[in-house]
Amino acid sequence: MASRIEAEVIARSNEARRAALDTDYDALGERLARRGIAIDAVTRAVAAFTIAVPSWGVGTGGTRFARFPGGGEPRTIFEKLDDCAVIQALGRATPAVSLHIPWDKAEPRLLIEKAEETGLSFDAMNSNTFQDHPDDPAHPLSYKYGSLSHSDPAVRAQAVAHNLETVEIGRAIGSRALTVWIADGANFPGQSDLGRAFERYIASMKVIVAGLPADWFLYCEHKLYEPAFYATVVQDWGTSLMAAMELGPQARCLVDLGHHAPNANIEQIVSRLIHAGKLGGFHFNDSKYGDDDLDAGTIDPFRLFLVFNELVGAGDRLDRLTPSYMIDQSHNVTDPIESLIRSASEIRRAYAQALLVDRAALEELQDANDALMASETLRAAFRTDVEPILARARLDAGGAIDPIAAYRESGYRAAVSATRPPSRGGGGGIV
Repeated sequence: MASRIEAEVIARSNEARRAALDTDYDALGERLARRGIAIDAVTRAVAAFTIAVPSWGVGTGGTRFARFPGGGEPRTIFEKLDDCAVIQALGRATPAVSLHIPWDKAEPRLLIEKAEETGLSFDAMNSNTFQDHPDDPAHPLSYKYGSLSHSDPAVRAQAVAHNLETVEIGRAIGSRALTVWIADGANFPGQSDLGRAFERYIASMKVIVAGLPADWFLYCEHKLYEPAFYATVVQDWGTSLMAAMELGPQARCLVDLGHHAPNANIEQIVSRLIHAGKLGGFHFNDSKYGDDDLDAGTIDPFRLFLVFNELVGAGDRLDRLTPSYMIDQSHNVTDPIESLIRSASEIRRAYAQALLVDRAALEELQDANDALMASETLRAAFRTDVEPILARARLDAGGAIDPIAAYRESGYRAAVSATRPPSRGGGGGIV
């Protein structure tokens, strides 16, 4: 089928690169051994670390001004899962997909059959009350002025019902978490009562939590701004933590790397949420100016490493939380499959580098207030080229040593472009 990467394509790609990988892996192993690190143990840990891909991420994104679709864009959730299966086949880091309802709404039985066919599973579910759904009779009311915090109880009830429906779909397909992000807020001072809006949000979320299966988690996602530019109801990690604390043990906080004020210390936020026992998971991406939703690790790989330094350093405390790791990006000028392959690899790169930190030495230097050498201890791990570890983890799992090269060699994009009608571009009407 045109919607699959043939094993022979991966084998041919690997054959041309295997000798070089073996040489590089052995050389890195020798260097790490001098630091008391067993490379095979790191490789096994990296291979076991997986990230969920977003169903919406395999389509071309856009800006408020325009969208320029690429060839062969998926039209249905089933074609999205075909693309997600390609990402997993090549990179072997993304066995689960995070669905977005109602964009991905389908019969659970058909979703399960497609997941079994493609070898995928389903991660956290995502509800959508940030836009209207005029074609859905269950959504007759508009979310223009909010959803879970709307002043009209009928709109709030509609938004709650949508979240509970999303939970039911997720329960039927094996998911165990719901991510709730709302666009509620105000663009003008005085437009909304800041206190009452938050109280209405909490009350609505309590109804959703009450409807969760006992083994599910609710992830409260915050966002500093957009589309509510004056005051967003859940605008920062502190508000998210307040909500999670009030909503009880099934509620936790989701950290999107782009949803913070400029220059915020995200790794410290992660540390605080671990301390509170409320770190639920991540939406990985990168940003230069704001919530840019760029490919993970492309702008500030050191920050991504520092986040994973906190995660690895948390040890058993993190293990008890079992956070979810997901990608949330917008691919405006690249092939989405290539960007998601690269992002998953960059996330694993940061994890591998964090595993190389000499934690005993770091703690001793911190206690001695040796600022320079403590910093150097982190940098020694960050500067290490762990690409041979990432490639070996992919190879051992049946993936491609160079997944993007193998993808291009496969001709997959051209094949699906020939069978999927082209998507139309669009503009936001903003000039």
